Amino acid sequence: MGEPPPDSRCTWAGTDPLMQIYHDTEWGVPERDARALWEKLVLDGFQAGLAWITVLRKRETMRAAFAGFDPAAVARFGEADVARLLADPGIIRSRAKIDAAIGGARIYCDMAERGEDFAAWAWSFTDGRPLRGDGRSVPASTALSETISKDLKRRGFKFVGPTIVYAWMQAVGIVNDHAAHCFRREAV
Repeated sequence: MGEPPPDSRCTWAGTDPLMQIYHDTEWGVPERDARALWEKLVLDGFQAGLAWITVLRKRETMRAAFAGFDPAAVARFGEADVARLLADPGIIRSRAKIDAAIGGARIYCDMAERGEDFAAWAWSFTDGRPLRGDGRSVPASTALSETISKDLKRRGFKFVGPTIVYAWMQAVGIVNDHAAHCFRREAV
């Protein structure tokens, strides 16, 4: 693909190679896999109060610690697993966020048992089509992220406020918020 000029990326990608790779290959790409959508929602919840680079640096360790973010496996986590996670320096160790991930896995599985696909649910808010930001301003939240947040909270999910949900919507390509000058804007 070749290295794009530094000024052709969204400014938030900065100069950290890990952030640039994430920006160039993942962020804003429409994700249709239910498990991957849930994983990214969980990771966005873990990011609350932290820099995204912290999550990226710990993501592989977190994947291992959370059974590859397999919702069925995480839904079975008990107190011994919580203790193991809280003792793991390779992950973000927040009891509330760990509990939210386990609870979210149980809700995900309940949805699946009722025949509700998480991907279909996530994309239903936009009729399956990515939205496109104006390329100039990026809001912290939108009316749509507030609607999705309320639905997630109604279901029992935690760490899914409108700002977290909007960051997730951007990450999974429900909304394309690449800057107008960014080489990825048209690609995704």
